[in-house]
Amino acid sequence: MKMNGYQKLAIATVIATLVLIFVGGLVRASGSGLGCPDWPTCFGMWIPPTSAEGLPAGYDASQFNAFHTWMEYVNRLTGVLIGMLITATFIFSFRYRKSDPVITITSGVAFILVLFQGWLGGRVVASGLSAGLITLHMFLAMIIVNVLLYNAFRVAGKNLRFNLSETTRRSLMTVLVVLLVLTLFQLAVGTQVREQIDVIKNVPEPPPRESWLELAEGWIYPFHRSFSWLIVIATGLLFWIQNRYDVPSLLKRTGYTVIVLVIFQILAGVGLDWLHMPGLLQVLHLTGAALLICAVFLYLLLIRSSRWSGAT
Repeated sequence: MKMNGYQKLAIATVIATLVLIFVGGLVRASGSGLGCPDWPTCFGMWIPPTSAEGLPAGYDASQFNAFHTWMEYVNRLTGVLIGMLITATFIFSFRYRKSDPVITITSGVAFILVLFQGWLGGRVVASGLSAGLITLHMFLAMIIVNVLLYNAFRVAGKNLRFNLSETTRRSLMTVLVVLLVLTLFQLAVGTQVREQIDVIKNVPEPPPRESWLELAEGWIYPFHRSFSWLIVIATGLLFWIQNRYDVPSLLKRTGYTVIVLVIFQILAGVGLDWLHMPGLLQVLHLTGAALLICAVFLYLLLIRSSRWSGAT
């Protein structure tokens, strides 16, 4: 299928937003969230220095860490790029304002959300990395990427046609909705685990890395670990349904992508436990969760398109 410029732009914006989630995970895992102590400038400059000697007057040189500063600065630049892409998506969506106004509306929603996300990013820095604001910042990123995904599907994929029986469609829709809800809830619980770890590791004399999970208080981490079995069960049901009923190859491949991402998330979670929370696995675990949510949501959109094909 040949795509026009707007369709390519919409898909590129989705991919770029997922990259931003990955970069944001790198910032948090590396402890670079306050690499720039002010916002929107960084140490009062639009381009930060590479050494403490380049700091403007009034800033404590002991607060400067070139790696953390430039990690956070790259995160901000990536965010600006995403903002520009979403703005362009919104502007050029007006070509559809009569033929399919939903595209313009969803593009406008994404534009408003990304403006709020930029403001919220400033509040996160001003709060000294408040755990609650970080969680809200992350969830808003998930909402934005899925609004963009819906928009991209609306312009590039809604004309796909699938022949599904009503039984197959209903079964897939049910298990996918359950899987999406479980994954979102698991993500929320996982952020609470991460917030506890942040408190433990950010004390003046942090304990050894291998003790972080043991020092996490309460039921949150054991619950997060045990809750993953519900996701495994739902994924197993998805696998069974795909092989029990006649499912078109594109849908089946999307389902296998979901299954692989669930397996990856389980392995990453086990690795975080056994390997004492390595930073790279933290980033991959977060990015994997974003990809999984998008894959499940995309599968739901594809299943929904079977209604347009007149399948019974």
